Amino acid sequence: MKPSFDDLDASASSAGPALGLLEIGSIAEGFAAADRVVKAAPVRLLLCRPASPGKQLVLFAGEVAAVTSALRAGSEGLSQPPLDTLLLPQADPAVVVALGSAGRKVRFDAAGVVECATVATLLVAADVAVKTAEVDLVTIRAAVGLGGKSFFVCGGEVSQVRAAVHAAAGFARSRNHLVAEVVLAQPHRDLDLWLA
Repeated sequence: MKPSFDDLDASASSAGPALGLLEIGSIAEGFAAADRVVKAAPVRLLLCRPASPGKQLVLFAGEVAAVTSALRAGSEGLSQPPLDTLLLPQADPAVVVALGSAGRKVRFDAAGVVECATVATLLVAADVAVKTAEVDLVTIRAAVGLGGKSFFVCGGEVSQVRAAVHAAAGFARSRNHLVAEVVLAQPHRDLDLWLA
């Protein structure tokens, strides 16, 4: 059964920055879907790559209406429904920045880690985290070398990190995609590089 984007159209505002994601079970079909996405609407392709275990991630940004159209077009023609989809209107810019920020030097008062079964759920959970509490979204690792799972790391004051992780994990749990959550109060300095 193909996903329905009617609910997305009704719940999203017609303008504003948005992220769209298709997680597709076939790498080859994923490239074809990415081609349909960028041809269907004025969106910017942010990511188009294989990920564990043998799926394709297609992440793009644009106005809500354009992203909705692109999601619909990308899903059409697939032999199987996407593994997961995402329409995230008014995405916090920190989500996109964290996707490309692995390895930067950070010192943590507290660190929170949320691990999810799908990239789509993880991206929304990360957005929920930064909109719930005053935390820095340090990094997002999306499925590569992780058996299809994804995780994000956030940092800040202990109470803020706890609030962010609680909210993000609650969202992921509601979709049955939460793998694990942890808050590290004053993590050892040797972990700083590995958490970032």
